[in-house]
Amino acid sequence: MAFLRVIPILYVASCSLAVVKENFKTCEQSSFCRRLRGFKAEVSPYQLDLTDLLVTDNALETKLINTETNSHFKVSLSAVHGDIFRIQVDEVMGLYPRYNPQYALNGEPQPAKLRVVDKSKEHITVQYSDNKATLHAKPFKVEFVKDDNLVAVLNSRGLFHFEHYRTRPTESENEVEHQKIEDPGAWEENFKSHHDSKPKGPSGIAVDITFPGAMRAYGLPEHADKLPLRTTNGGEPYRLYNLDVFEYEVDSPMAIYGAVPVLYAHSPKHTVGFFWHNAAETWIDITNSKDENVMSSLVNLVSGSKESSVSAHFISESGIMDMFVLMGPKPRDAVKQYASLTGVAPLPQYFTLAYHQCRWNYNDQDDVTSVVANFDIHDMPVDIMWLDIEYTDGKKYFTWDPVKFPNPDEMVNNLTSTGRKLVVIIDPHIKREAGYFLHEDAVANDYYVKNKDGTVYEGWCWPGSSSYLDFYDPKVVDYYKGLYAFDKFKGTTDDVYIWNDMNEPSVFNGPEITMPKDCIHHGNWEHRDIHNEYALSHTIGTFKGLVERSPTRRPFILTRGHFAGSQRYTAMWTGDNAADWSHLAISYAMCASEALGGISFCGADIGGFFGNPDMELLQRWYQAAVWLPFMRAHAHIDTRRREPYLFSEDVKNRVRIALRLRYAHLPLWYTLFYEHETTGEPVIRPLFYEFPEEAEVLDIDNEILVGNAVLARMIAEPGVSTISVYLPGGPTEQWYDIEDFKMYQGGTHNIPVSLDKIVAFYRGGNIIARKDRPRRSSSLMHNDPFTLYVALDNKQTASGTLFVDDHASFEYRAKKYLYLHLEYADNTLTSNLIDKTDYPTKEWVERVVIFKPPPGVKAATLTSKTLGTVDLEVAYTREHKALVIRKPGVNIREPFSIKLY
Repeated sequence: MAFLRVIPILYVASCSLAVVKENFKTCEQSSFCRRLRGFKAEVSPYQLDLTDLLVTDNALETKLINTETNSHFKVSLSAVHGDIFRIQVDEVMGLYPRYNPQYALNGEPQPAKLRVVDKSKEHITVQYSDNKATLHAKPFKVEFVKDDNLVAVLNSRGLFHFEHYRTRPTESENEVEHQKIEDPGAWEENFKSHHDSKPKGPSGIAVDITFPGAMRAYGLPEHADKLPLRTTNGGEPYRLYNLDVFEYEVDSPMAIYGAVPVLYAHSPKHTVGFFWHNAAETWIDITNSKDENVMSSLVNLVSGSKESSVSAHFISESGIMDMFVLMGPKPRDAVKQYASLTGVAPLPQYFTLAYHQCRWNYNDQDDVTSVVANFDIHDMPVDIMWLDIEYTDGKKYFTWDPVKFPNPDEMVNNLTSTGRKLVVIIDPHIKREAGYFLHEDAVANDYYVKNKDGTVYEGWCWPGSSSYLDFYDPKVVDYYKGLYAFDKFKGTTDDVYIWNDMNEPSVFNGPEITMPKDCIHHGNWEHRDIHNEYALSHTIGTFKGLVERSPTRRPFILTRGHFAGSQRYTAMWTGDNAADWSHLAISYAMCASEALGGISFCGADIGGFFGNPDMELLQRWYQAAVWLPFMRAHAHIDTRRREPYLFSEDVKNRVRIALRLRYAHLPLWYTLFYEHETTGEPVIRPLFYEFPEEAEVLDIDNEILVGNAVLARMIAEPGVSTISVYLPGGPTEQWYDIEDFKMYQGGTHNIPVSLDKIVAFYRGGNIIARKDRPRRSSSLMHNDPFTLYVALDNKQTASGTLFVDDHASFEYRAKKYLYLHLEYADNTLTSNLIDKTDYPTKEWVERVVIFKPPPGVKAATLTSKTLGTVDLEVAYTREHKALVIRKPGVNIREPFSIKLY
């Protein structure tokens, strides 16, 4: 939620719904970006001293010298389990310590053994499995080889640069951070230190990395941009700096709410990743061969002609250099390697994957009750109601408005009695009001972020004058997590969950609408050092609070600001989008990019946060949102009410169908999130992830894969009657329209569409478990039977998985679950347990639907231990597109087989 109604005149909203770019820096206005982007050394002055070398079982360490300044640095290269190299560079006896992010990594990476295979005065080569890394001394350069193929080169362009702290900065470096009155929009950094009387000098770092043979670059979320990264030479670099960007524009490399500094360079032959482990403001230039003709590039690559490549130039304001090279070789490998470093999302509660209804703001507790009742009256499912900031007493978090929400316990009980949950917002800014318990405690116990002079920092946010909790202080986190206890946050129960917004952090009167960089956090770290990590530190405190409050329930938290590793604690959404076709169109690309960055639990506000969507856009948005992991409708306080039951019967029916389709697929979503936690594979995937050798998929981002079984193509253009869909895999791949079961081979297809059409396909070779009985909430579906959809491939085989547990607790980690392997071959469907675990479910198989079935089937028999052998009814659908097996009646808890005759 952005700052539409803020008092300061700098932020008066316009009616045109367009970002005010003057509020935010360009690279040229950022002194460190301008300096380091302009750094061009004919020959890199950085050289390794390989005579001073320390080699251990999993790492080597040596000295790096800037021959122009005689500055000394320490370089280490280590092997990390899972085909990963790590390179770290830091000053030797630096004047000040440099920051390394505290929370992004999921523990210390597991070391792997490496050995020296070649060494001279000019270079040293180490090998780990089928990976090699060669450090060249003069000039400093690192080459990475996989299976004897050069896949990445660090500092091949000589852009490596490490600004070291000096006792006295030059006059031009001692610049002003806040907006200059005489030059609006031009900010410059203030390097004066809070540590002591000595001012710091510039501390920027930069490196280039080149990926020979790569054709595309992906990653670097969060940006409202296409999935393949653009070439930025001559334009603005991609910026990673968490910001509250009001009315952000699409097709832009501008920074918005999140910053995940991981990049993937891909070609049909190889994929390699690069993780820049840094929390400071970062700019990245991309040179990407996507600007060449796709097919000619592919031909050249295969024939050995002029090789394509991708290169990136990373520039950060401060910190050490900590870099991970993810050696692939496929997209799946590189993404899982990144997940092994920063972690995965824990299995969410089942209800979180259902439909969420939100607005800024529902008026009062009667309004909340009425909305849910109307969903029931109009036969539309909903699981979660959300409350924005107006539920609080004067924007004081952990309180309730005594007039609008006088009995929150009653409201929550009304919701839970119908199987629904509640989410309320808690932001990091704290109202500076005498008598407000949280502010009084924060002042008394020194919990707030400081100014550089040691006084408490005051900014302006929703409550007016506000201060910000310093989540880098362990005592603050300990205090904050306790605020979620039921005796502290009265009116809440196990069924109330949390929304952390505005945590970039948003400061309405701050530079670039955020906290000044010279503010001080616990440990004497400047805000410039930790900025992109602040939201993560906030959500960690919330996560700990929910776990301690309800130790048997998995937490649910939604965040806007996020960083590498946020997936371990929260879901996220794409922020304050607009009721515009372009914002619908970009939602798949944004969430696919987040998934590559480890954050699968992603969604975009249905209908757009700002503005009033027309009915066609609203319907298309619901249809597209079915296939993103987080499905929420949300709207600005000044928009018209748009709960889906308010519209005409035609509109209501289309939204109802979309919602029911989402609920039918909840077993698939739930299984995929379990497999994400256990394997690191993203829940949603761009097409190149599953089909890395197809050049045709490299630029497609209006289609998305749900696991490997479902392909969805959004309709994000008004008034269309036909759309083009590319189905990957070539002529041997079979795809089935989920509505009429029509089979398509891989390739490009023109498909007629009406307003009723949801374009999605099951991939041949997969078995998808669904729950097709309509219910008003997911909690009422828990004991409902399954229908198994068997989409046969060209070999008449298929397989799939299904995960079942109690939907809410951590008991699955104690082996209390069922994890099934479903397989169809030789006209027989079988189900067996993958793990030797158990869960006493009542769920059973109601139907089996086989697409493109074998001809002439007259009957089927089921065999299981409990039921013995049972004859089943079978019938072909019209045109023989599918065969339906009725009422097998077997509990999924036991293995079974169904044979066709």
